[in-house]
Amino acid sequence: MKKKLAKTKCTVKLRKSEYQNEWYLILESYPVFKNGTDKPNRIIEALNRTIKTPVWDKTRTARTTADGEKTFKPKRDVNGVIQCKSPIDQDACIFADGVRSLRQKEYDNADLYTEKEAELAVQNKRQNIDFIQYFLKVSKDRHRNSSQSIIVNWNRVGELLKLFNNNQPLPFSQINTSKAEEIRRFFLSVPCGGNKKGIVSHNTASTYFSIFKAGLKQAFIDGYLSVDISAKIKGIKEEESRREHLSIEELNILAETACERPIVKRAALFSALTGIRHCDIQNLKWKDIQANGEQIFLNFTQQKTKGVEYMPIPKQALQLCGERGKLEQLVFEDLPAPSWISKPLKRWIQSAGITRNITFHCFRHTYATLQLSSGTDIYTVSKMLGHRDLKTTQIYAKVVDKTKRDATDKIKIELGKDKNEGEFKF
Repeated sequence: MKKKLAKTKCTVKLRKSEYQNEWYLILESYPVFKNGTDKPNRIIEALNRTIKTPVWDKTRTARTTADGEKTFKPKRDVNGVIQCKSPIDQDACIFADGVRSLRQKEYDNADLYTEKEAELAVQNKRQNIDFIQYFLKVSKDRHRNSSQSIIVNWNRVGELLKLFNNNQPLPFSQINTSKAEEIRRFFLSVPCGGNKKGIVSHNTASTYFSIFKAGLKQAFIDGYLSVDISAKIKGIKEEESRREHLSIEELNILAETACERPIVKRAALFSALTGIRHCDIQNLKWKDIQANGEQIFLNFTQQKTKGVEYMPIPKQALQLCGERGKLEQLVFEDLPAPSWISKPLKRWIQSAGITRNITFHCFRHTYATLQLSSGTDIYTVSKMLGHRDLKTTQIYAKVVDKTKRDATDKIKIELGKDKNEGEFKF
């Protein structure tokens, strides 16, 4: 006699937030039979992820209100993954589908084996799979549309894992907390890449290990690891780095100082006035500069975060752009790439009498620091910089100590003259 299967189906669904314009990602499983009963249950599992930009399928109506207003079901790709406009939201949906796949396998296997047998069957099959090859595949699939810096870092970590294991496979059977700690110590002393000498900085090691932990997390989601090792191991704590910036006086000196590559000067000062990164300035087109009345806005997609930005810029920044060109034309044509801009930038900085080590990115630091110094609140500055996390912006706040100095003299005590009172001298 054939065994009757429950055919439990797991589906990622959306639940509208009552308070904000966002949707919670949830996992719905039905029918689920508990304790051997014949009564079907519907299991709802919160995935602790929200999205704001789902794409709606106008051909599939979800429900119609009494007023005749229709809502639609989310659009899905051929694999059933909910589609979003934002890359960040899309990553959340891919994560949700990974959990769905894991739960679906659990329910499917429950009909064929006991829970213990199902776990053993899956784990035995995956114990001999090479974690490094899995990591490289995740890197390629997950970050194919990410910024170049993210892709470079993930590829670098993959190469370092090969170096760690002497170009030998690293099977999942060997992945545990002890092995992760070995890799952690290894990253703290790995050599620099390219033509650089010495070992990587502490903060670079921190970045590499965070990427490694992200690979472990994905392996757990995909079912290659039965334990979330990434949650059990500590990361490498970043050291507070110095954020070099320029003063208003130094910016004015630079504005009056000639540069052998005028495009470098215009782009650098544009960054100081807007906080835009070099990669975004390099890719900025005239169609990205828009006017709303007298206010000028930039409407562009950040290369690093893939976030769409719509931000106002001062008229001085527009003056630095020069004569308006065609919509698809680059605003800062012939701006040197990061690897070629350092030399003309350094000579321009030195000719202005500034002896500190100022890179192009320091002009972005300058924008953030001067905004905070002038009283702009940190939340606004964070949005203008396109930061995902306020903690990133708070680094600049530490540089700004003017408010602390001003607060020093706000509390005053009328000290009477005392025969023992004297003047404190350093």
